[in-house]
Amino acid sequence: MSELLLKNVRVVTHDQDEPMNADIAIADGRIVQVGPGLSGAGDVIDGRGKLAFPGVVDAHQHWGIYRPLSEDAGSESRAAAQGGVTTALTYMRTGQYYLNRGGSYADFFPEVLKQAEGRAYIDYAFHLAPMSSGHIDELPDLIERFGVPSFKIFMFYGGHGLHGRSDDQRAFLMLPEGERYDYAHFEFVMRGVQAARERLPELADEISLSLHCETAEIMTAYTKLVEEAGDLSGLAAYSASRPQHSEGLAVFVASYLAHETGLANINLLHLSSRKALDAAVRMAATFPHIDFRREVTIGHLLADVDTASGIGGKVNPPIRPREDVEALWEYVLDGTVDWVVSDHACCRDELKFGDPRDDVFAAKAGFGGAEYLLPGLITEGRRRGLPYGRIAALTSYNPAKRYGLRGKGAIAPGFDADICLVDPASTWTVRAQDSESAQEYTPFEGFELTAKVTDTFVRGNHVLDAGKIMDRRVGRYLSRPA
Repeated sequence: MSELLLKNVRVVTHDQDEPMNADIAIADGRIVQVGPGLSGAGDVIDGRGKLAFPGVVDAHQHWGIYRPLSEDAGSESRAAAQGGVTTALTYMRTGQYYLNRGGSYADFFPEVLKQAEGRAYIDYAFHLAPMSSGHIDELPDLIERFGVPSFKIFMFYGGHGLHGRSDDQRAFLMLPEGERYDYAHFEFVMRGVQAARERLPELADEISLSLHCETAEIMTAYTKLVEEAGDLSGLAAYSASRPQHSEGLAVFVASYLAHETGLANINLLHLSSRKALDAAVRMAATFPHIDFRREVTIGHLLADVDTASGIGGKVNPPIRPREDVEALWEYVLDGTVDWVVSDHACCRDELKFGDPRDDVFAAKAGFGGAEYLLPGLITEGRRRGLPYGRIAALTSYNPAKRYGLRGKGAIAPGFDADICLVDPASTWTVRAQDSESAQEYTPFEGFELTAKVTDTFVRGNHVLDAGKIMDRRVGRYLSRPA
């Protein structure tokens, strides 16, 4: 007998376009059977014909960047569950923000785990950024002892400020004396990740390096030009200050370094423009031996510089003009994009906006949005003809497969019972006040969505019930492969 039976749902799977009518039997936190006419359960929930999606694996969040990690792990995982997210992969690094400390990951990462433990409503794991040469030496230990096989390079950090204007970057990054965060460091990180893959061949397919692709020198020069010209403001000014070819150039550099170092598993993060995706496609053709994966965010797919609600939409890379939004959708529809994420980074009002409040260059970069990831992708994707199965692949199966989440990403026997029920005929208006996030605003304010997550199950635990978050902090740290 199963412990829980979801009856009368339309199951969405990554390997077929349209959903199938079925029931889902769950026991011990896992799916044991999927099919029509199932019976024999302790608890039965009637899905009333709703879509049953595999729980979203949001592969790009930033818990703890602007608030204590212990607080973000609670409030932001609640917001994630509102949007059907059952697993969050969140970035973490040494330096300013996050824990505001440098040093080795052997000392740093246990504190990360301690601060998150027992706080989250969904399962979670971490990507780590090797900021110093010492971190490169730690890579095998991070993989084997801590279960962290995914790493990140922020390509512009060595020469351009996080929020737009250049700062004292060495102090910002808290680097050891005599070290630089530059192309040479990126090369050595790649060599270190590849060495770890060779040392651990049984895990090699699940060890990867992600890159935030923007070029510091281009952005510094264009920021000066935009501010001096003064004819642009708001998100349009920020986009112009970090031009699209800055992304494209960084993609070229990152790709060649991957080729030079023999690192085959490369993820190109939050590509925001036609030029960025064009560069990614060209590099995949140039270096066919490299397994590139391409990511875009729901923010870049839904909003443009004119439709986003104010400079709360400031993010890196920037929200772009409408022509870039349309280009991203072309690449989503033709299969070039591998997964869609939120890039969720809660930044409360008092920290987000500077003085003067309407100066985009004085504002902090980043905003939350995990609660709108799946509803937004269904709303706009279905309007453009994106099949349900492709949506499940983009939001769950593909990132789970890449990042070593072996029990996540599908509604099938043996997988974790991570499921969200979606009403595809529920039209609603985004209001920040309705979110469980600690963030008081959203760049999607007033957007009309036509699909709503009503229920979310994390390993069979009902954490969102009829649209209401239940007080169930069941989230676990996922030491990968998991």
